[in-house]
Amino acid sequence: MARIEGVDLPGNKRIEVGLTYLYGIGRKSSKKILTETKIDFDKKVKDLTDEEVVKIREVIEKNFQVEGDLRRKVSMSIKRLMDIGSYRGLRHRRSLPVRGQRTRTNSRTRKGPRRAIGTKKK
Repeated sequence: MARIEGVDLPGNKRIEVGLTYLYGIGRKSSKKILTETKIDFDKKVKDLTDEEVVKIREVIEKNFQVEGDLRRKVSMSIKRLMDIGSYRGLRHRRSLPVRGQRTRTNSRTRKGPRRAIGTKKK
């Protein structure tokens, strides 16, 4: 099992898919990393040698911002929007959809469960 940036990659998955378990790396970035390191896409994570894991780790550290650094950057960007009082920042502050979706009937995920206005009568 390979460990990159503090994340254990699942051993039974192909390396192309296994790399996507890192926050900030999707399928396209994964393919770019593997072509740069010249590793076969279909190779399983458990079949990687230590040298290959080190190559992957070096490419990720050099070219990509992942895990904690990226999470910090995203949260700081959201905090900046809220501090300057932009429209997007206000939507974040009120925990409403930010990108123009309708809120009259949808957006239950963002708004949370419905609040009972009155109690149900028998």
